[in-house]
Formats: sequence, C-alpha cells, structure tokens
Amino acid sequence: MPREHQRYQERPSRLAGAVVWTLDAPPGPPQAARSVLPDGCMDLIWSAGRLVVAGPDTHAFQVDPRDRASRAAIRFPPGTAPVLLGVPAHELRDHRVELADLWSRTAVRELTGRIDRAADPATALEEFALGLAAETGPPDPLTAAVADRLRRGGSVAATAAEVGLGARQLHRRSLAAFGYGPKVLARILRLQRALALVRTGLPYAEAACAAGCVDQAHLAREMRDLAGTTLGAYFASGDAEANSDTPQPSGSRTTA
Repeated sequence: MPREHQRYQERPSRLAGAVVWTLDAPPGPPQAARSVLPDGCMDLIWSAGRLVVAGPDTHAFQVDPRDRASRAAIRFPPGTAPVLLGVPAHELRDHRVELADLWSRTAVRELTGRIDRAADPATALEEFALGLAAETGPPDPLTAAVADRLRRGGSVAATAAEVGLGARQLHRRSLAAFGYGPKVLARILRLQRALALVRTGLPYAEAACAAGCVDQAHLAREMRDLAGTTLGAYFASGDAEANSDTPQPSGSRTTA
C-alpha cells in the first residue's frame, strides 16, 4: 500500500519564493508516524474548516498518524510570513496556532468559509496570500538578503558584514523575521542542503562537506540535534523520499 506521504503534492506559488502544497490521506488504517524537519519556513494551512499557522521549527515535528484530514497550504520562504501575518516569527516558534488566535475571528471565519466553498482550496488560499502581499508589500530586503546569503552557505559573520549590521542587530532582526537567531537559521538551512545532496545520490561524507559541514560526524550531530534521528534512519523511513521534490529551502513541512 502506498505510504501516506505519497499523496503529497506541491507546486511553485505565484507568490515569489512560496510553495503551494496539498496532502490527501489515503484510505485505510493510520500508518507510521512521520517527522517533519525544520526548514526555516512558515506555513498557512487549511484543513477541515480550520486555518492554522505553522511557526518556524527548531526541532522535528511529529505528524500524528491518526489525523486523516486532507490539507491545502502555502509555505512561505524565511522572513515572509511575519510581514504578511503581522506577527513576529519568534512568537510562533515551535508552535501551531489557529489563525483566529492572531487575527479577528470574524475575518478568519469569513476567509475559512470562502476556502471551504472553493472548488480548489489550495488556489483559493494562494489567491488570499497574493492579495495580502499586495496590501502589506514585500518583506524587508535586508532580511531577505540575510536568508539568501545563509542559504548559499555564507557565514553569520560575513553575512552581518555584507548587510551592514552588528551581531546584536542581526540577531534581533532575525528573531522577528525567522523566529530564531542567524546561527540557528544557518544550521537549519545547511542541514537541508546536505539532505538535498544525499537525495541526489551523493555519499553522506561528500554531502556533508559540500553543504558546509566539517565532516560526516558534524552532519550526524546536526541531524540528531535538529531532526532527532540519524541519517540512516531518516532515509530508511521513506520520509526523505516523500519530500524529494521539495525545492530548497522549503524542506519537508507538510502538516499542521
């Protein structure tokens, strides 16, 4: 029988840097729990008449296999969702929060009803995000530059110098934009780079070095700290294959 996560689909959004995704649970009994690894992103997720914001994670999130509800969502690149939602990212770190707890319940009820009635909830959610972006404007170009430099493997010190910020200023701006400091974001993005390279068939040691780790042992430690598992166990579980088409740096977030 196909694994649950094989019903996951995604596409690039018309909102720059974002991804629209859907997840349909297959029929049959619940299957094994699945880990969603940190990726630096935030998601707005529609499911069974609810809208939930998935904040930035610092550790693996365990999907409840008993939750069989279908989902449609938009995954925002690092630094984007706080501008659209009007909430600093660090307030949502490691949390899944009802949108109605952040916004007017009346407005959220109207939005949820509109998506519930849509023939394609994912497209309706994307249209909402596009409209919201038109009202709020783009993310701070400085934080976008920070995310881009760290995504490409730049050091925190070099990134701070390039964008003209001191260490404390960069840390403060990063908390609001990404949910954690630049060092944590750099670690998360580096782990995602390494996993993407392993998916291409590169041996662990080569992927570790290419991604910016000192060696394979360094990558193994990061995997344990951030994902709560080993490289071997992660790839053996099939979770990695479930997200092998996910463009970087969006990682593997697929549920609330």
